[in-house]
Amino acid sequence: MKIKVNKKILAKNEDFAVANRKFFKKQGLFCINMISSPGSGKTTILTETIKLLKNKIRIGVIEGDLQTEIDAERIRKTGAQAYQIETQGACHLNAEQITNALSKLDLEKLDIIVIENVGNLVCPADFDLGEEKRVFVLSTAEGDDKCAKYPQSFAKADILLLNKIDLTKYLDFDIARVKKDAMKLNKNLKIFEISAKTLEGMDNWLNWLLKSSKKK
Repeated sequence: MKIKVNKKILAKNEDFAVANRKFFKKQGLFCINMISSPGSGKTTILTETIKLLKNKIRIGVIEGDLQTEIDAERIRKTGAQAYQIETQGACHLNAEQITNALSKLDLEKLDIIVIENVGNLVCPADFDLGEEKRVFVLSTAEGDDKCAKYPQSFAKADILLLNKIDLTKYLDFDIARVKKDAMKLNKNLKIFEISAKTLEGMDNWLNWLLKSSKKK
């Protein structure tokens, strides 16, 4: 019975995801779904990305958290649009929530929509939100065994951002191992080593984002 219920939930989600994808295409919006564990640096990556690209591209963010508008407020301080979804305990966002959130943004003033998913390495991987690309963030502080422990998240990603590389000199984190493990799961995965704090490596990420969004 649990399997049947789960299939029903995923089928409903897929219907909304398909509708979202069609909507984004019609509106000429480039949408990415950003997934990671809590504390990986997703919001910092986004705030720095918005500031660095403010004269080139217009970015809006849909934030997902269990509670509070802390992350949405951080995004708004950059001058960008942000809408917060409080899941009240749910470990992921679903496509219907994204559909509803889109009406809260001034889409005519946006080129890119970033969905910052709830911090979780398991649940968000199963839910298509209608995004064009999926970005997975792994920080060096989390350990280099995450590909082995959470293969589905890496297998479904288009981009892997290895964040906080400025900390590698203090940590036992094998970047080569992570890259090797990730590429075994997903041979088409693009990997960028970055530090959102020092901005090291951010150019590669920014260039990819600009290039991808302009294909719309």
